[in-house]
Amino acid sequence: MSATASTDSIGTGSAPAWNRLQWSTLDASQRDRALTRPAQVVAEATRGAVSEVLDAVRQRGDGALREFTARFDRVELDRFEVSAGEFAAAEAVVPVELRQAMLDAKSRIEAFHRAGMASAYAIETAPGVVCERMIRPVPRVGLYVPAGSAPLPSTALMLCVPAALAGCRQVVLCTPPRTDGTADPAVLVAAKLCGVGSVFKLGGAQAIAALAFGTESVPRVDKIFGPGNSYVDEAKRQVAQSGAAAIDMPAGPSEVLVIADAGADAGFVAADLLSQAEHGPDSQVLLLSDSAAFIDQVEARLVEQLAALPRAAIAARALSASRLVLVDSLEEAFSISNTYAPEHLILALREPRAWLERVEAAGSVFLGDWTPEALGDYCSGTNHVLPTSGAARAWSGVSVASFQNFVSVQAATPEGIAGIGNCAVTMARAEQLDAHANAVVLRLKAVAA
Repeated sequence: MSATASTDSIGTGSAPAWNRLQWSTLDASQRDRALTRPAQVVAEATRGAVSEVLDAVRQRGDGALREFTARFDRVELDRFEVSAGEFAAAEAVVPVELRQAMLDAKSRIEAFHRAGMASAYAIETAPGVVCERMIRPVPRVGLYVPAGSAPLPSTALMLCVPAALAGCRQVVLCTPPRTDGTADPAVLVAAKLCGVGSVFKLGGAQAIAALAFGTESVPRVDKIFGPGNSYVDEAKRQVAQSGAAAIDMPAGPSEVLVIADAGADAGFVAADLLSQAEHGPDSQVLLLSDSAAFIDQVEARLVEQLAALPRAAIAARALSASRLVLVDSLEEAFSISNTYAPEHLILALREPRAWLERVEAAGSVFLGDWTPEALGDYCSGTNHVLPTSGAARAWSGVSVASFQNFVSVQAATPEGIAGIGNCAVTMARAEQLDAHANAVVLRLKAVAA
């Protein structure tokens, strides 16, 4: 048995194989392959292609952007920035019900993020020694809103709302142009609802390059935010490594992992898997269950629901790299999940909150049968810009803090340095950093005099 196809029979379902695996029969290398994301398989080729794009934009600016836009987006643009007329046209065509839905979602996103905002503080750590933390917004931020196979106005809300709460001085948004040369109207309306009026029709790695290096028309930013395909994700990594701009996190192709028991609703779980699979062919979905019969049921529902999806071809390609995994116990399922560190984790369990403490690494968790991942994507209030490719082991999803810098401040009086100075001198000398020690000793002598 390989990690991409199983010859084991788990259950008696007659539906086509969907990469069904029995975890206990896999050796260590097979388990590693089973948890490998599709984007990781082609990472080397992606790195090279992205590097060429970044170099071209850095050297040739808008000229390179026009070439890449014509090649990848199949449209020639003289001007990248969205005009006031384009914003007005977008307002005119977005349905009233969609605008209201975005307003409702924006309200909940704002409420959730405002509640989690950090506060500045100051504390006297010793007599005469005050330490503080002050909070400053990142001055210039760039937001990337994908629109490859489907426009994502929800992502505009997820990024623009916390940027506004943080008080960033300059907010620039990039989103791919449509073949008629316009930006998606819903994305423009979402940006405008949040007070963002600087939008550029740029997509892919070239958009990330423009934000990181700046061009004749696109301003350079300090930090870049947003999800994207493997090329966008790699571009963000490379500009961060070069020091050109900071990034929010690795946020590439979408992924979901579902842990389900025998009492879960197979139709619900199949729908949740497909809701992520339809994002793109490099998305990945995993189901872990201790019930072979339940996996049979989910497999059957997948076949039924996939056939009815308009984006069935895209979802089917994603499912080819996905897994339906039989585990010996739910404890084992959580161990696998923590190793995988999914972007989205759905706990389709009878007592989901009782299992929550076992979650060590996940971008966002969805509890129970009535909390589909789609709620988090759109309107529950949490953020859907989340770490992927295992980055959830060390990174968190976007929040207001992502758009802020936390600066420490300290102030000592003569009494203060007299009280703690010898501590610094002792430690500096232990590290053989005599200049450090001398900077304190001189002041201690001055205080004593």
